[in-house]
Amino acid sequence: MENAIEVSGLTKSFDGHTAVNHLSLKVKKDTIFGLLGHNGAGKSTTIDCILGTQKPDTGEVTILGCDPAANRKQLFEKVGVQFQENAFQKGLKMKEICEITHSLYKHPMNWREQLQAFGLSHREKVKVTELSGGERQKLCILLAMMGQPEVIFLDELTTGLDPLARREVWRTLEKLKETGVTIFLTSHFMDEVENLCDELLVLKNGQTLVSGTVQEVLACTGTKNMDEAFIHLIEGDVQ
Repeated sequence: MENAIEVSGLTKSFDGHTAVNHLSLKVKKDTIFGLLGHNGAGKSTTIDCILGTQKPDTGEVTILGCDPAANRKQLFEKVGVQFQENAFQKGLKMKEICEITHSLYKHPMNWREQLQAFGLSHREKVKVTELSGGERQKLCILLAMMGQPEVIFLDELTTGLDPLARREVWRTLEKLKETGVTIFLTSHFMDEVENLCDELLVLKNGQTLVSGTVQEVLACTGTKNMDEAFIHLIEGDVQ
């Protein structure tokens, strides 16, 4: 299977502290990949370097075969990135945010059709601040999809959501994958990882502890679920 993302020997330091240390990974097309780790493990720095918003000290990164730093315009329409809720201008309605984002792309999707698919059409004229947590998160996914990208990056998408809203977001991601979209996500919810991720990588202090499918990680750690596996990995490296 062809890879959507390839990272080789990625290292990034800040003021003498190594945030990411010789990281390598591959994300196959049309899959969901999970990057896991404790707070400060290097997840955000890794994503920034993959997207080209941070320049790595060493290493190589490609998205869809392109260098993201050198080919930002070429990749703009092909890569979607989750909008953070605090990036929304206060007072804007869902309809207005969709129209603004729609205007940025040459070949945007029909956002009204997607609102209907997400069950949000009846909330089109509601201010973002008045949406439920699940509705806001689905809006974040919709905005990341606006340019009809081939790859989407989602960072801690379901944090703060109730179990029902989280399940709704999961179904949305599964439908995206079925349409051929590659999803790169971070999460602190191990049940989410077990349900969604085809492959994953666990970081500790900027270094890879283990990578593979959920079943491979469970076998490697001798644990029954990802909660146990994650605790085992973070509190004591694999023996």
